[in-house]
Amino acid sequence: MVRVIMVSKRSEVLSLEVWRYIDFDLIDPPTSGALAEAILIARSERKCPNTFFIYRRKPPAVSIGYFQAVNNTVDLAACRELGVEVSRRITGGGAIYSDENGIIYSIVVNEDNPKVPKNIAESYGVLCRGIIEALKILGLDAVFQPVNDILVGGRKISGSSQTRRRGVVLHHGTLLAKADIETMKRVLRIPDEKMSDKAAKSLEERVTSLEKLLGREVSMHEVKEAVKKGFEKALNVKFEDGKLTKYEEEHVRKLVEEKYSRDEWNLRR
Repeated sequence: MVRVIMVSKRSEVLSLEVWRYIDFDLIDPPTSGALAEAILIARSERKCPNTFFIYRRKPPAVSIGYFQAVNNTVDLAACRELGVEVSRRITGGGAIYSDENGIIYSIVVNEDNPKVPKNIAESYGVLCRGIIEALKILGLDAVFQPVNDILVGGRKISGSSQTRRRGVVLHHGTLLAKADIETMKRVLRIPDEKMSDKAAKSLEERVTSLEKLLGREVSMHEVKEAVKKGFEKALNVKFEDGKLTKYEEEHVRKLVEEKYSRDEWNLRR
């Protein structure tokens, strides 16, 4: 029997779906960008199922939004000194610093799926519920702050970005287990007006992490399991372990070589 749930403020009756789940664990920045685009392409051609995947970045990187200007966003000299790569993504949003101490999740789903609102702003609220549920599993109460942030105690612990191409939604975001605030401060150029808008005097007052909130070390396994269960509950899906198809693997290799490893893409603005 197919299980169904009613979602508040939405008229659809959403059935339980099975989505592919892949944990890539540690991957380099060019590969992470290529994976998202390759899976999006494959999904648009119906050559793969709806997919949820997670990974951690190693080496660390500043991920910049599609429309951002590098020199206004990143301290390139500090990145070179600290061994932090710069990687441009195909989604919008602001720059983030990420390393192996945080989880990055990605959702790749056909745009006409009834679980995803057609209104982009509304879809952020729906797709971010998975992180809110994950934090609940970990014992934390979180709230969604439009457009794309999740806060605990008024501090940001997760952000997300999204693009819609070829009839497919790519939505991805972060969850910090441990925050390297000192490195963030050195590699990111944060405009004064943004700090003011967030009503904070420093990065430490804006950003938090699971370890800081829980007062203990948090294993990556614990975080991954919470994220997995959180999104299954929030989206009423069942994740089944999977792997990339040969078609996707070929696209990843090509995209790494021709796009995501090149300054022409990463430093284009």
